Order: sequence, then C-alpha cells, then structure tokens
Amino acid sequence: MDKLSRNRWTVVVPVLVVAALGGPVVLAGQALENSLVEPGSVAVSDSPSRIHQPTPEQTGDALAAHQRYQAAIAAYSQSPQMTAAIWNKMGISYQMMFNSKDAIRCYKGSLRMDSRNPQVLNNLATVYAAMKQNAQADRLYRKALKLDPENAAILKNLGTDLLAEHKYDKGWEAYQQALAADPKIFSNSTNPKVENPASVQQRGAMNYYMALGCMRSGYTDCALQYLRAALDEGFTSRKKVACDAEFASLRANPAFQQLIAEPAAQ
Repeated sequence: MDKLSRNRWTVVVPVLVVAALGGPVVLAGQALENSLVEPGSVAVSDSPSRIHQPTPEQTGDALAAHQRYQAAIAAYSQSPQMTAAIWNKMGISYQMMFNSKDAIRCYKGSLRMDSRNPQVLNNLATVYAAMKQNAQADRLYRKALKLDPENAAILKNLGTDLLAEHKYDKGWEAYQQALAADPKIFSNSTNPKVENPASVQQRGAMNYYMALGCMRSGYTDCALQYLRAALDEGFTSRKKVACDAEFASLRANPAFQQLIAEPAAQ
C-alpha cells in the first residue's frame, strides 16, 4: 500500500474544522476502495458482464462514509477474514461514536496482526489522549513517528497532546515539524476527526499555536479563525497579539484590525 493511501485514514488532533476549533483529533486508516458503493447496491466493473456484490468491507466503508458507524461495524464484522485493516476501520467507527473501550479493543486487535503500523498506533494514541492519559498517548505517538518520522498528521497530534500538558515549547516544536512535512497540514485534511475534550485554557493554547502554524503556512483566514478562538478562550490578550511579531503581516488586514479592536469577551 502506498503512503498516500495509508495516510487517508489516520486520526489527527487539531486539523482545521471550523465547527470544532481547538481540538479535533485526526484518525488514520485504510483508504476506501475505488469501488465504493452504496449499501445494498452492486459494484460494476469495467466490463458490463462482470457484476458482483460488494464485500462486507466495501459495504462497511460505504456506511462509514455516510456516518452510519454502527451499521458499518456490523458490516465489517461479517467479513470472512478479519484483517488488521478491518480491525482499524472498526476502531475508527467506534471512536467516532465516542466508544473508547471498544475502539481500544479494535485498535489493539489490529496491532496484534500488524504491530508496526504507524497509523493504527496514532489512532490508539488519540483514544488515550481523549481519556487524558497523555503519557500513554505521547508514548504511542512517538512509537508511530519512529516508524513514519515525517507523518505530518501524527506530528500534529503529538503537538496538540504536548500543548494539552502545558508543554508549549515542545508542542510548538512538533507543530513546526508537522509544517515542514506538510505546509498545508493546518488548513486541510480528509482524515476523520474526533473532538479533543481539553479544558478552555488548553483549547486556547492549541488555537493560539495553530494560528501560528497557519501564519507560517501563509493561510491568513485560517490564522484569524484560530486566533479569534484563542482570544475568546482567554489564552492571550488583544494587546499582546497586536504587538506579536508573528502576526505583524496581519496588521494591515481589516479583519485583523477588527479583531483587535473588539472588546474582550466577558
């Protein structure tokens, strides 16, 4: 499997999700098959004479793509042979339903069959991070990065976890490494995401450093969104942001000027 396909299903922590600023976690896994089908339909090959029913895995992929996670799990469970990839996909579906216990069980089932899969290690780490077991999450992120050192999604997840532990310098360092690996990591992702249940102060820190990441990548709108969230959550002040050299290029931007001029949230 090529690197692009494997990265398609990794769980990452703070990727730009406007509806959930400050802490989505990104999951990783197998790419959906090109013959993605709707539940109950058939997949038709290039030859009209060759029509076949979708496999349980293909049906599960289609259901998961439509956020029908419980039905997807049922479909995956009908697979004649449970592979590491299927266990991982089941783990993602459980995690998207906030069922940490079964997500962990499935990810560990995947790792028993393929212990050196960095995407599954990342996904398991995100469950522990959501449970605030940060030391365990850090260990798994670092283990995954030993296998895939330039995986931007995993680096970003590690950075978010470090920020949640108030290790701001180390978290920002991990974000910078993620940016070096993928300059667009803070602005787009096709990976599924789960919300990070951090405190308001922790989310403020995450949003502030993600704003820095967007600035370094040249994404002004992205930076302004995260910066507004950081200010609303009280991590920094408008006065400090106005004087911050990292945001100097925004000073002539009308949206930035409006943000700085707004009264602080009570």
